[in-house]
Order: sequence, then C-alpha cells, then structure tokens
Amino acid sequence: MAVSTMKVAGNMKEGFETEIECSHNFIIDQPKAMGGQDLGPNPMEIFLSSIPACICAIGRIVSNQKRLGVKGMSVKVEGDIDKDFLLGKTKEGRAGYTEIRVFVDIDADMTDEEKGAFLQEVERRCPIADNIANASVVKTEIVCDCMA
Repeated sequence: MAVSTMKVAGNMKEGFETEIECSHNFIIDQPKAMGGQDLGPNPMEIFLSSIPACICAIGRIVSNQKRLGVKGMSVKVEGDIDKDFLLGKTKEGRAGYTEIRVFVDIDADMTDEEKGAFLQEVERRCPIADNIANASVVKTEIVCDCMA
C-alpha cells in the first residue's frame, strides 16, 4: 500500500475570511448577507465542488488507462443542509449534508451500459466520494505555539 500524506492549512483572517495554503492558495469566505466579504466560495461550496473535480480527474485517469476515449464530463452537484443546526438555532439534526445528488453527463462513444460501468469505476476510485460514503477518522488536536 502506497500511502501519501496530503497537507493543507487554513488561517483565520478578518471576519469570515480564511486563507487556505496548499498547492494553489485561495480564500474561503462567506457571502455579505452572512457577514462575510464575499472574497471566495464558502466552505460548503468548497466541499461540494471537490466532488465534480474528483470525478472529472478520476474519469480522465480511468479513460486514459482503459483507452476509452472519453471526450469530456460535466458534473453537477447539489446538497441539502440544515442551516438552522449549523447556526446553533436547533440541536435536532446534524451539521453535514443530509443528501448529496450528483448528475454526470459523459461525452463518449459508449452505450448507456458502458457509461454506467465507467462511472461505477470512477466512483469506486474517487477519494472524495469514498470519504463521503465511508467514515474517515478525523483527529483534532490543539497545538500550542507558545514559548515556554
């Protein structure tokens, strides 16, 4: 098993702005209506956007490996979330998406059955889909950068 450790970092800035440090730094924020500056997508959009990005990337890998000639893929995602729970207005429910729907249009010279088998292989190998379908261990630790 070849295990790699991926690393990203986030730094709280003014208001709801979070600067993400990774291979291509970017800003996550909240819309102005939610008290943010609207400098970037919100965390829920970032989470959902990782699904089509991963499906398209893994789709390209599978297509290339199997020489399937996939010309393109269009992936739309929508998710239902209880904002009252995440805002602390209720303790009933949960913070995460209760349902995520993924719609995939595959541009390839394949039958519907072949497209279904292709998409099944893509989903099986997509780390984002896997992390949503199967619980990953999340360990949170407090780090003290204090000088003793």
